[in-house]
Amino acid sequence: MSSWRPARPQDSPPSSPSSTILSRSDNDDDDSGSDFEATVRPKQGARGVPGPCPVPKRSRREPSEDGSSPEQNVLFQAVRNGGVAIEVVVDEWLEGYKRDREPAFLELVNFIVRSCGCRGTVTLAMLRELQNTEIIRRLTESFDEDPADYPLSLSGGPWRRFRGSFGAAVAAVALRCRHSVLYDGFLLGGLTALLTSLADSQVRAFRHTATLAAMKLMTALVEVALGLSQHRDSTRRLYEAERAKSPPRRAPGKLESLQETLRELQEQQEEIEAVMNAIFKGVFVHRYRDVVPDIRALCMEELGTWMCSFPASFLTDGHLKYLGWTLHDMQGEVRLRCVRALQGLYARQDTAAHMELFTSRFKARLVAMVLDKEPEVAVEVVKLLTVMLDTVAEALTEADCHRVYPAVFCTRRALASAAGLFLYRSLLSPRNEGDTEPSPGTGDNRTFFRLLLAFFIGSELHQHALYLVDSLWDCAGARLRDWDTAGGLLLEEAPGEALNDQQEKALVEILAASAKRAARGGPPVGRGPTRKLSPQQKRAVAEQRSRLCLCLAPILPRLLAKFSADEEKVTPLLEVLGCFKLSVYCTAQLERPLEQALAQLQELVLKHTVPGVLKAAARVLGTFCDPRLPLRGHGELAWSRLRELLGEPCHRLLRAQSLDEEELYSAAATLRRLAVLFNAHDLTPWQLFEPCILLLQRAADTGEVPPQLLVPAITCTHFHIFWELSRLPTTDVPQEQLHALRSKATSFCALCQSCLSDGDAGVREQAFVVLSDLLLMLGPVVTRGDRAALAPLRLVPDVELRCQLAAVLLDHVFSPGDGIADEPEAAEARMEELHRRRVLLVGFCRLIIYNVLEPSAASDVFKHYDKFYADYGDIIKETLVRIRRMGGQEWARVVLLTLQQVMAELLLEHGPEVRGAPAFGGLRNLGRRLALFFSPRPYPHRQALLRLHRRGIAFALQEGPGGAPRGPGGPPVPALPGGAQRVLPRLLPPDRVLLLSHLQRSCQQLGVPPGGHRGPPGRLPPLPAAPQAPQQEAAHGRVLAGLRPPPSPALTSTALRAPSAPPPGAPHPRPQQPQPDGGGRGGGAAARSPLGVGPGLSVEPPPRVVVSGFACFLLF
Repeated sequence: MSSWRPARPQDSPPSSPSSTILSRSDNDDDDSGSDFEATVRPKQGARGVPGPCPVPKRSRREPSEDGSSPEQNVLFQAVRNGGVAIEVVVDEWLEGYKRDREPAFLELVNFIVRSCGCRGTVTLAMLRELQNTEIIRRLTESFDEDPADYPLSLSGGPWRRFRGSFGAAVAAVALRCRHSVLYDGFLLGGLTALLTSLADSQVRAFRHTATLAAMKLMTALVEVALGLSQHRDSTRRLYEAERAKSPPRRAPGKLESLQETLRELQEQQEEIEAVMNAIFKGVFVHRYRDVVPDIRALCMEELGTWMCSFPASFLTDGHLKYLGWTLHDMQGEVRLRCVRALQGLYARQDTAAHMELFTSRFKARLVAMVLDKEPEVAVEVVKLLTVMLDTVAEALTEADCHRVYPAVFCTRRALASAAGLFLYRSLLSPRNEGDTEPSPGTGDNRTFFRLLLAFFIGSELHQHALYLVDSLWDCAGARLRDWDTAGGLLLEEAPGEALNDQQEKALVEILAASAKRAARGGPPVGRGPTRKLSPQQKRAVAEQRSRLCLCLAPILPRLLAKFSADEEKVTPLLEVLGCFKLSVYCTAQLERPLEQALAQLQELVLKHTVPGVLKAAARVLGTFCDPRLPLRGHGELAWSRLRELLGEPCHRLLRAQSLDEEELYSAAATLRRLAVLFNAHDLTPWQLFEPCILLLQRAADTGEVPPQLLVPAITCTHFHIFWELSRLPTTDVPQEQLHALRSKATSFCALCQSCLSDGDAGVREQAFVVLSDLLLMLGPVVTRGDRAALAPLRLVPDVELRCQLAAVLLDHVFSPGDGIADEPEAAEARMEELHRRRVLLVGFCRLIIYNVLEPSAASDVFKHYDKFYADYGDIIKETLVRIRRMGGQEWARVVLLTLQQVMAELLLEHGPEVRGAPAFGGLRNLGRRLALFFSPRPYPHRQALLRLHRRGIAFALQEGPGGAPRGPGGPPVPALPGGAQRVLPRLLPPDRVLLLSHLQRSCQQLGVPPGGHRGPPGRLPPLPAAPQAPQQEAAHGRVLAGLRPPPSPALTSTALRAPSAPPPGAPHPRPQQPQPDGGGRGGGAAARSPLGVGPGLSVEPPPRVVVSGFACFLLF
């Protein structure tokens, strides 16, 4: 029988003396001789058939002539249907066994056979005359069903609870017979021999079912042996007590009775131990390494049960080694059962004390399993290590603990919570404290926060306070919500007690994280899906927000004043203010802290220009203006003060004709503040549009406006238009208002378009982003749904704007010479630069996806798919998928145009010898990548593929650069590259034949004579040129109509500048418009070889190598 044997690890413990159960064997690891029939047989006969029995008064059923029961098996029906309690059915079977044990034992055998999914039946004659191996061979021959579908492998319908009921039935047979027929020498020996033989079968159904039955029987026998052991110990104590009495007081009859009972219990114990020893060596030792993972898993699960139930016999090194070895199993479920079995052993102090050798040998493996690829296994391992902290804490060193701590920052919340409990038990909670939670404000919480700060600062692995707080929330939530203690530590000024700068920053982050965790009521983003809170959870969150406000509202203004100059500390404190339940300010009469908090907010807005601080302050000021709040007036008053302090000076500075250095700095800082505030609050009443437009107009006319003014001015104007658009009603919109808003948007777009050619990168990028957003919002989406009245606002970009957008993309996104991949020491700067480039690319791709730009504009992006795959592969791939959903014809047209442009650029750069250029390999790789988006099945994209090849042939046969004439004097067709055969499986055979004939006719019309075939070895075998029916020829002729060679494809500005760059300031050339017949930007592909269909068919190319451009389409 094939079996699976895991590789024994090098640290596996050597064989040690086993328990008393295994002491009768010479070698515990002897895997040979698994047949149990030669060692344990019933005592009544050579073949296990008992001698004559007294005839019962009435049999439960009349056996048939061959000894089998004519009705179905009662035990099997009861287990499968589950309508009757297992104990009742087993008691009924036991009564029949006491009357006539042969038919009853036969029924038990057939119950096991039926549970294996076998339709065969064991007869009484077979049981009397045949060995178990011969019986199993005959049953295997009668296995008329699929061996993969047997009751234990099924989970639907009546088999849903079969596994549990079957195991309970087998265990009940042993438990219900423990005081009667279990020791008759027939039932237990015959059943054990049968299960051992079935467990050695080649049939998986027999092996799996018999192993489960044997393990459950072993568990029941362990319980019986434990009861016998306890009964024997109590009887021995009674015997010793009676024997210790003086002879006059001693009862001779009682002493003899106790001695006889001890002898009987000893015999029963030895018999049970012999059977247990046989099951362990005959079944477990072979099946714990079975090829089926479920068999190995149930063996490990039952072994853990035996060790916990009867540690005196099973908690030995000879048994523990199987758990240690199986920790290296390849299946996660098997490792999971081993870890759970170890949890039960380490959870008890008495059993954990006997595992020193196991801990020393396999502790390293357990610590390494924290990083197990199966999340559930890793969680259980961390729980096991947490249990070990309580029982064998000295076994885990500091280095072992440090390997578990980083798991608190992982994204799986179950693992992070388990690691958080481990961290709390090992480092943050004193050992003598137990599980009691301290009261808020006590010295214990100050110690807890200091220990937590030391860990958070010393980890140096992650800076995610939100994840750390969420990991500790379940076990130390009460301590983390002690905001009074945290605030007191931040305000501490006493020498020796005050925190240093790094500790203050870490504690502010932890305080903000705990406040957001309490206000959110769930884990942070990235730690599992967002679930809707129940009403009870919502009430708990509201209570926590109220308590948060009551605790921190009085001291938060002092904290803001203390850390007002430190942006890294003040930003989390502003986020804490946003978590308050603001209505508590009124209900708790906290008007003075409210005024102090608003004053601090105003001061922070006037002091800082960092976007993070301003965004947090603007968000908090926006919440104070909620119309549902009774304190709305306080928020509006704060905004009016900011208008006086920011809006009016901004008007005055922007209207000034000239600014000195101080005024320029003040104007730039004010505009940066207003740009951030405009994002969170409607500042259109401040009337900033006109001065910003005048500033942009001055920059377009004179170019004298510095970039530090232009960037925030563009942002403010952009938000002004968006806020006006958001306030428009969907119906009955005044036309004057629509025309005024359209006029503002048009003038703003024109000014932003002029900024696209600005020399400053910040101005250019901001103008590009704003233009893409504005064109998107005022594009086709503006009239969707019930907003048809807003149609006058729609903006359609003209050709010049589209060309400028594409030029910015090609010059500043797909330009490898800007140093992104250079200078390895500037990693952070490269990442920021890459992020800015990705933002620009996303803005352009969104315009294509939402039909603001025509799909053919995507060719300027797709042709860089292979070269910039590492930087923008995900963005370009999503754009490819979205355009493919628009339709197969449009998708094929864009792909053709992409490859045409790449081929034309190569011809302009390298001339006719393009195939020898290294860049031609990039063209082949691009074709392979684009081919992956076509379905392997030809039917969904049949028309698109035909269109692709037709236009590719037309492009390949057109005139080359400089008007090279066509003629018969050209070189032979060059050999196709290795990827050429990828297109042929995507075409139906009739389409291949027709395309070949079309290519041949086209070449003949141009005067190109056919030549010899020069394809490389390994090409797809040629297809026979089968004649086509007239109807099929006509149908394909309609598909392949329109064979006029299209003009050369339009190239982008970058491609045109490749041979000779235009002078600075020259306008970008405009691409040609698509032609009705598929030319221009919609145009075709290139061909350089026949399709390999039809024997002896080959076509010579025109007298130039441009025909090789069609190879990019054959690469599919």
